[in-house]
Amino acid sequence: MSYEAPSSPRDEIDGVIYFPRLCHKVRLHATGKLHPQYHANLGGGMDLWTCQFFGVDYPALAEQIRAGKSDAEALAWARDNGTARSATEFAWWSAFMRTRGFRDDIAGKLVQRKAESGFQDRDDILTFMDYIDADEGRL
Repeated sequence: MSYEAPSSPRDEIDGVIYFPRLCHKVRLHATGKLHPQYHANLGGGMDLWTCQFFGVDYPALAEQIRAGKSDAEALAWARDNGTARSATEFAWWSAFMRTRGFRDDIAGKLVQRKAESGFQDRDDILTFMDYIDADEGRL
């Protein structure tokens, strides 16, 4: 089986960071092209935080994506069916997502993941977004 890496967690749509990656992972999983290493965390981690921010359930959003909605249509669905957010809240959330793992409650987990991947000496990996991009060959 040939697998495809999901898009970068830094990718954005309409100013919303990470959402394109969530959509891409759902589509890859539905077509059997998502490596099994990602399966256990589908709907967890950054997927979960994204859904929590929008106030939608991951299974419901994933169903919309599997039904053929584009990223833009899935984002519109999340906005229409979830919690309304202000521009200030989007700015806060984007900063939160970009800095997860940097001197926060999951910093130890980032250190662990870096060591498991042989990146323990990579001082340029400061956040989980850095780690994901490095692990998937983008950084």
